[in-house]
Amino acid sequence: MMILDILEYPDPRLRTIAKPVDEVTDEIRELIDNMFETMYDAPGIGLAASQVNVHKQVVVIDLSEDRSEPLVLINPRVEVLDGDLQDMQEGCLSVPGFYEDVSRIEHVRVTALDYNGQPFEKEVTGLLAVCIQHELDHLNGKLFVDYLSALKRNRIRKKLEKQHKKSA
Repeated sequence: MMILDILEYPDPRLRTIAKPVDEVTDEIRELIDNMFETMYDAPGIGLAASQVNVHKQVVVIDLSEDRSEPLVLINPRVEVLDGDLQDMQEGCLSVPGFYEDVSRIEHVRVTALDYNGQPFEKEVTGLLAVCIQHELDHLNGKLFVDYLSALKRNRIRKKLEKQHKKSA
């Protein structure tokens, strides 16, 4: 397995809309394995393929402390089950070092393919529901900073651009 490079905001490639996966192949499973390795190394709890510059509808998530609950979502779709919004502080591996409150639906059903290409659906709430919505946003070229005021978003963009210039 290998650690992949994570794109960082404001990289325009993060705005690319991911394409559906036609078939779950060994190549897709290798991507998934590398994405888990990358996410755990970062460390994070979710990673969309778009964040590693692969514009396919693939997401990996693991909310467990011991890396024992890996969740793979290929071609995921979300259905709102409860219209109540909850505010939760979000961070992002593509927006390192920044955490802000974002309002998201608290109860959803996700339908997707698993690691082996088998369809499944799962009803989720709380942090997992938020994480799934956050990662699906990535597949649609959207970032959590898009939910913030223009002032906050620009502040974050400028700080990250400054960091990128220092490290270049």
